Amino acid sequence: MAHYAFLDENNVVVEVITGKNENDLTDGVTNWEEWYGNFRGKRCLRTSYNTRGGQHILGGTPFRYNYAVIGGYYDEAKDGFVWPKPYPSWVLDEGTLTWIPPKQRPDDGLGYIWSEENVDWILFDPWAA
Repeated sequence: MAHYAFLDENNVVVEVITGKNENDLTDGVTNWEEWYGNFRGKRCLRTSYNTRGGQHILGGTPFRYNYAVIGGYYDEAKDGFVWPKPYPSWVLDEGTLTWIPPKQRPDDGLGYIWSEENVDWILFDPWAA
């Protein structure tokens, strides 16, 4: 089972679907990106559910850097998908097409959330009122 992303005129992902595997020759179709794109009247590109930051999480071959998500965009030059920017202070890592915070998250086993107001990680306390 393969996944496909539909793009608007600005290369923003507007829909992601599950579709035919690229090697499925149903009804003589040999290019599912083209077929789905023509069917929907939008540009369509295959995306890999198991690719994150340019790495295949199951050890396979990474494809287009990241799984496409609605609101993200397709970087034509890198041939990869970029997720929506989570915070204004974060910057894009051009090597992985992932967003990087200006400060590394503490690695002490505790739960943290990003505070854009403080431009820092703050300890998450689910019991705080």
